Amino acid sequence: MMRLSLGYFVVLQFLALQFHHGSCLSSSPSSPSSTHNKLTRRQTLSTFVSTAAATTAAFVLNNPINVANAMDLSEYQDGPRGLKYLITNEGASPEKAERGQKVKTSYTLYLGGFPEDGGKQLDSSKGLLGDRPFEFNVGVSQVVKGWDLALMDMTVGESRRLVIPSDLGYGDNGVGNGKIPGKSTLYFDVTLTELGKKPKLGPEQLQWLEEHPL
Repeated sequence: MMRLSLGYFVVLQFLALQFHHGSCLSSSPSSPSSTHNKLTRRQTLSTFVSTAAATTAAFVLNNPINVANAMDLSEYQDGPRGLKYLITNEGASPEKAERGQKVKTSYTLYLGGFPEDGGKQLDSSKGLLGDRPFEFNVGVSQVVKGWDLALMDMTVGESRRLVIPSDLGYGDNGVGNGKIPGKSTLYFDVTLTELGKKPKLGPEQLQWLEEHPL
């Protein structure tokens, strides 16, 4: 079914209330006074404003705005599976991480777009005491899929802006008791700061990697 616009919902709500208001006046057993008419109109307008506000909130909750579609992504490159990225700083070497390798990253996460797009910072490795890089094994599902796909393609010192669709992030359910709602697009500033030692993988680890491709 095609989604109706928010304005259409509000107009429908207004027309419904106007019809209800007219019906109440015409079905009144006695002709209402002018004061009563004005009061009823005020009540109707008040009801419309409050109901329209509720309708707007419900519409936004059930029809999350895709900020990525509104942003200017003309300079972004297309990554795998809907991931988009913009290289903001080139890396110092051509070496890239292997699956299972330890990496250190500096990052900031935004919801609703990047700051210049009205987005709000949600999390960051940078705090009052400086940057505390986030360390993990890349490419083995220790982070969201969008991060694994992006970091595996980055070199040491490289910085990117990532626009990660929800199916490569936290999916339909979200995370953190609503802190990141379901179907949220994730916006990251991320730098690959360090590569750890390459992993020594045994037969079991190699089999797992084969059975769980990125």
